[in-house]
Amino acid sequence: MEFLYATLGLVILLLAGDVLVKGAVNLSLRLGIPALIVSLTVVAFGTSAPELLISIKAVLDGVPGLALGNVVGSNTANVLLILGLPALVFGLSAGSDTRRSYLFMIAGTLLFIALAFAGPFTWWHGLILAGVLVLILVDAARAAQAHRRAANGAPEPDELEEADPDMPWWQIGLYLGLGLVGLPLGADLLVDSSVAIAREFGVSETVIGLTLVAIGTSLPELATTVMAALRRHADVALGNVIGSNMFNLLGIIGIASLVGPIPVDPEILRFDLWVMLAASLVLAPFVFRSWPMGRLVGAGFTALYVIYLLMVLA
Repeated sequence: MEFLYATLGLVILLLAGDVLVKGAVNLSLRLGIPALIVSLTVVAFGTSAPELLISIKAVLDGVPGLALGNVVGSNTANVLLILGLPALVFGLSAGSDTRRSYLFMIAGTLLFIALAFAGPFTWWHGLILAGVLVLILVDAARAAQAHRRAANGAPEPDELEEADPDMPWWQIGLYLGLGLVGLPLGADLLVDSSVAIAREFGVSETVIGLTLVAIGTSLPELATTVMAALRRHADVALGNVIGSNMFNLLGIIGIASLVGPIPVDPEILRFDLWVMLAASLVLAPFVFRSWPMGRLVGAGFTALYVIYLLMVLA
């Protein structure tokens, strides 16, 4: 039954996060907020809302290891599994428009690891991480504006998949309401059932966060990457993973550690943080040298992730 409750909680989280993003995007655009700012803030926060709610709920429930395991496990899964599976099935062409964001991601990863060794994560760690995320978002907004000015002032079309200019106000309100109700409900179910599963099988909440919860909350990124692979948009796929990883480390742990302290499991310090860093560094030749991610690369990434899972569960 606990696995059923965990699955139900995950489904509610994913659906609630999706409708919240749709409602928030259309409300923001109706209020005259530019689509660029919406994509950098509302969409980024909304699509990571499941992970954020899970982390806050885990801290409040006294199982902060689940929060940290979720973030570290999600970042490893995003690279090896979320890029590996689509590359294995479809192949990803070369892309090179993500170099600046990739460097920010590596810098954020190194900062996160340094703070983890100075742990546990407390409010001052959270302020540093959240502050760095704000600086990155401001830099991204400025870079996008400079790109538009370089295009002779010609405005680029603001295309957001979630935007619907004909959406009525009642539907926007309904989406917002369902999202705000569904997210805490799904987080409650998933966290409680995950803790029960961990205790039943005699493993730690951190291991459950690194595996079951991490894979589950990475499903939205998998869906986005699969669509990008089908359309041969490697930059979209890489950008999706890079942006998600940055927000996981800087935003989710940054905010969750303001709610309460998050101790760092010694095993995460010894092993999982370095796997996460290695997975991030593996992307360097694909970002800077525009190497294509063929099926062989996808098979290698996927195999590495399976090996990592087996080592964690062992």
